[in-house]
Amino acid sequence: MDPISDEQLFERYRAGEAEALRTLIERHHDDLLRFLTRLLGDRIAAEDVFQDAFLQVHISQDTFDTSRRFRPWLFTIAANKGRDYLRKKGRRRTVDLSAPVGGAGGGRDASFIDLMEIDVPAPGDAMDNAERDEEVQRALDGLSPPLREILLLAYFQRLSYAQIAEDLGIPLGTVKSRLHSAVASFARQWNLRTRSRGES
Repeated sequence: MDPISDEQLFERYRAGEAEALRTLIERHHDDLLRFLTRLLGDRIAAEDVFQDAFLQVHISQDTFDTSRRFRPWLFTIAANKGRDYLRKKGRRRTVDLSAPVGGAGGGRDASFIDLMEIDVPAPGDAMDNAERDEEVQRALDGLSPPLREILLLAYFQRLSYAQIAEDLGIPLGTVKSRLHSAVASFARQWNLRTRSRGES
């Protein structure tokens, strides 16, 4: 028997079944919290924004079209809340374009997806995993908010360019160029950090 879909759960919630929203929160908790922690660079802020996102889901429940998928809608709401948080904090970072792209770090090479698979550090994690996770976050923090956002949305939602364009309300060409820039900039940031670590 197939598990009930997110969209069916949300319909049940709108029909008055409060437990259905709790199931959706539990179902998306880990991925959404990882996404927000990466986006904001702060676990505590991510937990606050996570709650804000689901509050907005509740407030906007009547606007959701259940012929569409729930997860992209949820992540788009969360990204908007995260963007609001960053704007309020006044965090604006520049991208370091001087670091070389290519193999570096004595066997430490990894793809963006490999790096993003690392969980947010929990108490008791091995130190090398926690350190690597911290380096990933620093590299992400080196990206401008629009680049960081589109990279994380593309990774966590696994959406097509067309779907990202629709969800963010930007042209398809902008999605392609921004995502390309984001991946290249992340690679530069990561390489710069692994080189510095190797030389220290």
